[in-house]
Amino acid sequence: MFKTHTFSGVMKLAVIPGDGIGPEVVSATLKVIEAAARRFSIPLDIKVVEAGDVAARKYGKPMPDEAWKIVDSADAVLKGPVGETAYDVTSAIRMKYVLYANIRPAKNLPGVPAVKPIDCVFVRENVEDVYVGAEYRVGDVAIALKVITREGTARVARVARRYAEMRRRKVTIVTKSNVLRVVDAFFRDVARGELDGLQVEEMYVDAAAMELVRNPSRFDVVLTTNQYGDILTDLAAQVAGSLGLAPSANIGDKKAMFEPIHGAAFDIAGKGIANPIATILSAAMMFEWMGRQDAANAVRGAVEEALRRGVATPDIGGRATTEEVGRQIAAIVESWPTTS
Repeated sequence: MFKTHTFSGVMKLAVIPGDGIGPEVVSATLKVIEAAARRFSIPLDIKVVEAGDVAARKYGKPMPDEAWKIVDSADAVLKGPVGETAYDVTSAIRMKYVLYANIRPAKNLPGVPAVKPIDCVFVRENVEDVYVGAEYRVGDVAIALKVITREGTARVARVARRYAEMRRRKVTIVTKSNVLRVVDAFFRDVARGELDGLQVEEMYVDAAAMELVRNPSRFDVVLTTNQYGDILTDLAAQVAGSLGLAPSANIGDKKAMFEPIHGAAFDIAGKGIANPIATILSAAMMFEWMGRQDAANAVRGAVEEALRRGVATPDIGGRATTEEVGRQIAAIVESWPTTS
């Protein structure tokens, strides 16, 4: 588990609805968050933040000054998917607050058709690699720098270790060190040094992609770099049944951001059919980070119960709308045993 924070007072939550289907899935999720806060007496101060494509058109920049002020003062951020300005919002928040560990679980859920049985956790380094955005063009040559540091690798490897110690004590380090023999080999070697005493295997990223489809049950905790993690977790989510089910947490030492791994899906925006479960499960990860395992368990349990009852959006075979799914899950949370 990532490092949790115990809040003795009110937790300040900045909410970024985002673009496309973002406002719909975030609206449904807020119903669940508010239900859990009532049920488990969790004081929350929720402020909505304008950020993303709409903010860029309205204010001239995707993260206006007022948005940064709210996020600066918040303990955590709940973010919906952002459109064309995703790098200027998502990556900017990750970099500014050094949210160095991206946690992405991939797990089968009741009643959801899946490619194969899967239950693993990806721990993705989140602020280095080619995603530092150091790109250059010199004439007809374009160059991107891939940055891997000892400190960045060691701290994310320690997060992977904590997860492995709670699970099967197994970590798969995924790189392309047979080709990138300096940067990827450095990541692999530093990570190995933090995982002593655990079962550790190494795998090249192309082989890992193949195995995620062929035999996903071989994975438990997967530790990898920023770019590989971004790609592999989308694949793992689809193996589990849908991108619409895949949550994530971006964790730093002092702040965290929670978001679905899917994009803004402009083609279905406004139709009321977007799946809010990825965002709702991201909220469960938020409660876990707060140290409120009771609320986290209730949200996850309510999601599973709703799916057993057939409350689902069309992408996973249901007929419910986005808001109906949120409402039903919130209602189940409201009646959840407080001792669970």
